[in-house]
Amino acid sequence: MASLKDRVPVPDSELVHLPGAVPVAPANPNEVAEVTLLVRGKSTDDEIQTLLEREGQRRIRERRYLTPDQFALNHGATEADILKVLHFANENSLSVVGASPRRRVVRMIGTLANLSKAFDVRLSIYRSSRGAYRGHDGPVNITYDLKDIVEGVFGLDTKPQSTNHLRSAPPPKLSQPLAGGITFSAASSGYTPVQVASLYDFPAGLNGSGQTVGILEFGGGYRMSDLNAYFQMLGLPTTPNVVSVSVLGATNAPTGNSNGPDAEVLLDIEVVGAVAPGAQIVVYFAPNNTLGWIQAIATAVHDAFYKPSIISISWGGPEATWSRQALRALNYEFMAAGLLGITVCAAAGDNGSSDGMPPAAHVDFPASSPFVIACGGTRLDSSGSVITSETVWHDNPNSATGGGVSAFFPLPAYQKSANVPTSANPPHNPGRGVPDVAGDADPNTGYQVRVDGADFVIGGTSAVAPLWSGLLALINQKRGKPLGYIHPLLYQQALTAGGFNDVLHGSNGAYQAGPGWDPCTGLGSPRGSTLAGAL
Repeated sequence: MASLKDRVPVPDSELVHLPGAVPVAPANPNEVAEVTLLVRGKSTDDEIQTLLEREGQRRIRERRYLTPDQFALNHGATEADILKVLHFANENSLSVVGASPRRRVVRMIGTLANLSKAFDVRLSIYRSSRGAYRGHDGPVNITYDLKDIVEGVFGLDTKPQSTNHLRSAPPPKLSQPLAGGITFSAASSGYTPVQVASLYDFPAGLNGSGQTVGILEFGGGYRMSDLNAYFQMLGLPTTPNVVSVSVLGATNAPTGNSNGPDAEVLLDIEVVGAVAPGAQIVVYFAPNNTLGWIQAIATAVHDAFYKPSIISISWGGPEATWSRQALRALNYEFMAAGLLGITVCAAAGDNGSSDGMPPAAHVDFPASSPFVIACGGTRLDSSGSVITSETVWHDNPNSATGGGVSAFFPLPAYQKSANVPTSANPPHNPGRGVPDVAGDADPNTGYQVRVDGADFVIGGTSAVAPLWSGLLALINQKRGKPLGYIHPLLYQQALTAGGFNDVLHGSNGAYQAGPGWDPCTGLGSPRGSTLAGAL
């Protein structure tokens, strides 16, 4: 067996700790944990990106998406590389629980003592403002013979990786009863998702039939009694079909606390279900740590049973809180999604341009991935069925749309003509601009939802990702083919055709709205029918 001196660091595997976290005790050496090793594929990330960008320039009807088998054949891991990783597990007394050349992963479990020795890393318990978690200092190491094969090691830490992106409206002075005997607090300042869809002129006569929308959740759960009551109140002709999928043992587990993650889960399902009631909704529940994210994204993208054509993500965190190996690994899955014909939407964050880490500007990931539709937020005012005003959502620095310039991802080709500014942070480097699109997110003009038997108005960019996911399900149905990676078409054909309401006024802190694309609301909010015709 190779000695420790033969170990080399896995690139960028240093753990980014939570602010103020301190080690307080060694990790229990007898505890058993699972780790996932990401293995190199037959194609490099640059090669996959080139293929995807070439495909992205084609009109939807001309695209040729890969089947899962074709993807595995062209881009999966080789059997020889997988076998070398299996040999490493055996030599280090680690048990293999799964290996997938298609997903380029090997999953193994072992005691923390054996894992610590295998990866030459010291594991400790850290105390933080978000609770205790297992972590490590310094890089994760691998044997020299695997240095070009293993691209990431995930699961040694249990650090909470993300938060949901929603905001509740302030309590109203008076509740207003709605149809069906349901009473929503702050109803006078909120909309049903159906009303928002109408204001944005979502294409009529469509319900998302034949489409599957995957929703990623990292806590909480839903009760069918809430969903049935809600959709009945809306008077939908079709009740959405909702199922859940467990990832790494996480399950649909409602807490009964409407101020917790249940609100996120119900908001996501209810917005998608109201906009596209004919679509199949699949909710993937995973642990809220890096390994949970890796497995959740991969499970949804490569789900050969439900085959989602759209994935909605309302959770995330500042780019600076993710390890660089995690950013690369997840970005790879978003590229894979595009080649398979899947569109991914993600919330841009609810803490303005700082993304909750002032005083510097930060963007939220996964919204900052160039292969994800980043969804920013607006305040939407209307009279009857007409929008009277739409501005950047910014109530205060901790209740405002996220947006800005990525410090990790370079400016993508589709944004070359979008006049994306340089970062507000010195030395003002260029980068991927966030968001791409926007929609109603201000909790004062938010969404009427039902959570744990009670009724609320909720906003945040958490609502915009499922809103756009529902719209894309309608467009997929209309086109008879999934949209997949649509960024180039959004920035070209859709923009030229007038597919967006340009939001001209407001700020998210470091950045201002203005004509065309901006780092607050992107290209703008949707003109649904025009957008559907342009794609």
